[in-house]
Amino acid sequence: MGKLMVSEFITLDGVIGAPTFTFDYPFTDAMGAAMGRLTEHGAKAILFGRTTWEESGPAWSSRDMADDPGAPFFNNTPKYVVSASRTDAEGWDNSFLLGGYDVATLQKFKDGVDGGIYCYGSGTLVRAMLADGLVDELHLFLYPVAVGDGPRLFPEGGPQTTLRLGGSESFENGVVHLTYTS
Repeated sequence: MGKLMVSEFITLDGVIGAPTFTFDYPFTDAMGAAMGRLTEHGAKAILFGRTTWEESGPAWSSRDMADDPGAPFFNNTPKYVVSASRTDAEGWDNSFLLGGYDVATLQKFKDGVDGGIYCYGSGTLVRAMLADGLVDELHLFLYPVAVGDGPRLFPEGGPQTTLRLGGSESFENGVVHLTYTS
């Protein structure tokens, strides 16, 4: 059974959308190592919501190892897209369409993966999977800034969600990596 690991860049006030707030905090080697532990060691699949997949494909498919050490992972690993509006997953190699959001379909997908499943961004998908108990690990890269406006990981008025802290590490740029388990 696959272990679903989600990572999000997030602000102090819970915003996860378009992470331009990260620009003032240079990405460090230690952050790269933390991301590498999620992506390079045991992840056999990448799960995307439609928007993140559509935005990520052009960015990653034009990169190689010389541009970014993460490029081989993102380009070579099978990618699965959750979307009710797409009819195919063409345009980025190794991409497959799972169809619209359905708990049973996603559980069957998880059960069929022998290893880790990595998901990033994909706010709508992640919120649904958290609510349905499908996320095994939630990795929050917490930036020391409040932006006031934008889509939140846990929207106002949503249900209470209880997680357990599985680990934490801080980086010299002020970002903190928090690992939660359900």
